[in-house]
Amino acid sequence: MAKTAIGAPVFYRDNAYEKLATYLTENKASKIFILVDSNTHNFCLSAFLARLATETPVEVIEMEAGESHKNLETCSQIWNVLSELEADRKSLVLNLGGGVVTDLGGFVASCFKRGISYINIPTTLLAMVDASVGGKTGVDLGNLKNQIGVINNAKMVLIDPDYLKSLPANEMRSGLAEILKHGLIKDEKYWNKLTSLKDLSLEDLDDIIKESVAIKAKIVSRDPDEKNLRKTLNYGHTLGHAIESYFLNHASKTRLLHGEAVAIGMILATFISSELKEFPKKKMEQITSNILDMYGKVEFEDQDITKIIELMKYDKKNEYGKINFVLLEDIGKPLIDCLVSNAVIQKAFDFYGKA
Repeated sequence: MAKTAIGAPVFYRDNAYEKLATYLTENKASKIFILVDSNTHNFCLSAFLARLATETPVEVIEMEAGESHKNLETCSQIWNVLSELEADRKSLVLNLGGGVVTDLGGFVASCFKRGISYINIPTTLLAMVDASVGGKTGVDLGNLKNQIGVINNAKMVLIDPDYLKSLPANEMRSGLAEILKHGLIKDEKYWNKLTSLKDLSLEDLDDIIKESVAIKAKIVSRDPDEKNLRKTLNYGHTLGHAIESYFLNHASKTRLLHGEAVAIGMILATFISSELKEFPKKKMEQITSNILDMYGKVEFEDQDITKIIELMKYDKKNEYGKINFVLLEDIGKPLIDCLVSNAVIQKAFDFYGKA
């Protein structure tokens, strides 16, 4: 078991369902609402219901799958359904899904009647190691990621890697990007362990998931409100989020999953680190090679780069009108609040294009 910042415990496999049953017995909810999307409704809900031990009335609320539905309109629809189904302040929301469901579901619960309890049951690798842990909830505002939200921890997080068996390969790679990020900000030993595993089995993933959750939980426990240390978890995300948003909202572009965009962001951030913070160039080239082997390369035109740089000004880490990057002095030695010129960002894209 790992603990998040404000005491939200994380439980694994069979123990997760036992702890959920105990929680439901000790904390009598008036009603239980299970939030799913169309994917988890089809692939995960029946398995979860088979292990849900409770006499409390249960209602299932389904939302459309995908980042394009992570918005206030979807929240409003769910709030209306909760009201119609007579949810009250003693109701409980169970978020069964990937990062969109856990982010949005946590925000819905945190705001409904000024806050009702929620529990996360992540069903994607990305959600297991990142989105569901640490108390960040929220939604996108137009094409700007995670602009609206609050930090409010779940009562618990339940991780069952068996849900990953139905996950497509590209979704698994998306989650792996966040694990690779943990390796880069933690230490070289963990990074090398990750990049030596060419074909991850579910048995390998059990240990890696636990280790990545522990890395994030330790950081979050020291800085729950993201004043300093927690910002290191955003490595690769300043450009990654801008790239993800840009590709999501341009019909001519093939949409990128979160982890695919962050993988590009990590290559760019590592190059920038080598330019500005003396990150070893040989390691930078090895990191680039490893990430490109896993994710391939995306083509950027000059006009794309200009618009992506423009989108970065909306990044949540920015303060006083300055765009703040997380960079590395070395693997395991992150630096926060680093200012980077547009010229260096352009140089990073040039490097990526030729890599």
